[in-house]
Amino acid sequence: MSSDRLIYLPLGGAGEIGMNAYVYGYGPAGRERYILVDIGVTFPDMDTTPGVDLILPDVGWLAERADRLDAIVITHAHEDHIGALGRVWQRLRAPVYARSFTGHLARMKMEEAGLDPTNVRTVGAWPETFDAGPFTLSFLPVSHSIPESAGLVIDTPAGRVIHSGDFKIDVTPVVGEPFDEALWSDAAAPGVRALMCDSTNVFSHHPGRSEATLGDDIRDLVAGCGGLVAATTFASNVARLKTLAEAGRAAGRSIVLLGRAMNRMVQAAVDTGVLTDFPGVVTPEEAQSIPRENLMLLVTGSQGERRAAAAQLSRGKYLGLELKPGDLFLFSSKTIPGNERSVTRIVNNLSEMGVDVVDDGDQRYHVSGHANRPDLARMHQLIDPDMVIPMHGEHRHLRAHAALAEEMQRAAIIAPNGSMVDLSGDAPRIVEHIETGRIYLDGAVQIGALDGVVRDRIRMALNGHVLVTVILDEDDEAIGEPWCEVMGLAETTRSNAPLADVLEADLDQFLGRADAKTRRNDDKLDEALRRVVRQTAQNEIGKKPEVTVVISRIS
Repeated sequence: MSSDRLIYLPLGGAGEIGMNAYVYGYGPAGRERYILVDIGVTFPDMDTTPGVDLILPDVGWLAERADRLDAIVITHAHEDHIGALGRVWQRLRAPVYARSFTGHLARMKMEEAGLDPTNVRTVGAWPETFDAGPFTLSFLPVSHSIPESAGLVIDTPAGRVIHSGDFKIDVTPVVGEPFDEALWSDAAAPGVRALMCDSTNVFSHHPGRSEATLGDDIRDLVAGCGGLVAATTFASNVARLKTLAEAGRAAGRSIVLLGRAMNRMVQAAVDTGVLTDFPGVVTPEEAQSIPRENLMLLVTGSQGERRAAAAQLSRGKYLGLELKPGDLFLFSSKTIPGNERSVTRIVNNLSEMGVDVVDDGDQRYHVSGHANRPDLARMHQLIDPDMVIPMHGEHRHLRAHAALAEEMQRAAIIAPNGSMVDLSGDAPRIVEHIETGRIYLDGAVQIGALDGVVRDRIRMALNGHVLVTVILDEDDEAIGEPWCEVMGLAETTRSNAPLADVLEADLDQFLGRADAKTRRNDDKLDEALRRVVRQTAQNEIGKKPEVTVVISRIS
């Protein structure tokens, strides 16, 4: 009996939506060869990660075993699958494999990070294969909300695994390849040990709708507007951008792309040949000489991103363009859970400007890029795997998807991030739990989620900050009074006295009665001064601020 095993280990994307990173391994326990499927990011929010720019999966476990990593394989070019590539590649240093459009964007990621783009290798689709250690892989084309998405056929000595990637069953996707049931059946024909499957829409009980069903409603909406029309969607949804642009062209409008991501994605799609016949566009400068009723803006920021074009338009002018009463703003997108407040802020800003806002409340102007529950069941039947491992979803999604698989008489398991699953037997089995976490891109540096930087930032935001400066002479006596700088706190107390003055008076009193032992020891003095500030502030304004003490000694 072979001592080798086939394992699956999610480092991100299982138990959450975003930050996808999935490890497969084959070989003797503890000495397997690995591949990494996807390396994405998720996005911060002001409540839990203030000031953070991006959130990356912690690949520390895999980096320690990088000498046994044979490939990084990218299924498609959404940021939650490719966004961390340039940030973590140096720790992993394995060749990167992708299809043409995805590879084009992957090379751009590498170049932006100062890395050699030739480490990204372009590979064709099924039945073309490539080898990575003990694995033989092939990209299996699938429909999704970005061109050239793919699942993976992963052949191992222990059997065939199919990694669905993000997918929907759409035979008329407008841009990109339609879902080809015969192709997937062909890939599944030899028998499939395990299907790793997208769980995002497991709670949607109606069959998914095609991208092509949106065209007429969007065309009618744009044609019926007498002012300027602006529309936002995910910049990567090239099919939707084409549908929107064609609706604008049919209404006699010139198209303007606003936002770096929007321009970049359309250009990449054109350069790689996946997007053809896209209506001509004009620059923001050219648009200023075109009547408003003949303009349509396609803008970034469907999720309320503060620096994106949608948010900037909602606050006033952007690149010389502005919205006015009677204009129309269309959200051709679904708001991702957690982004509701940011999107609502933009909607209210636009409403105050007199702009008519249309969202996806009645599902006429957006369809999801993920398979709904009936389509997941159809995929299970099509692939007919021995076992199903739900991925790409919050824990509730994984649990519901596992239950669906079991209802269909298939072995299943809930495997959130850090769960090492042995796929070698008749049923999946969790054999180890790996410490996983998050890395924050904070400005130009990467910091651990547990390093305390963001925690301290949150505490300062919640509690305010007081800087205390004290000068002592060679006899440990205070020279003058201590002084305080107050930040993020009320300037006056309940009795209308300046807070800084009250703090300084209490600190001065403390120094006057402190014993020589305390004044001689910087650590003890620091701790005591902090305690005085926090207690006084609590009494005077009901807050215990963060405190920094600077002790200077003059000899």
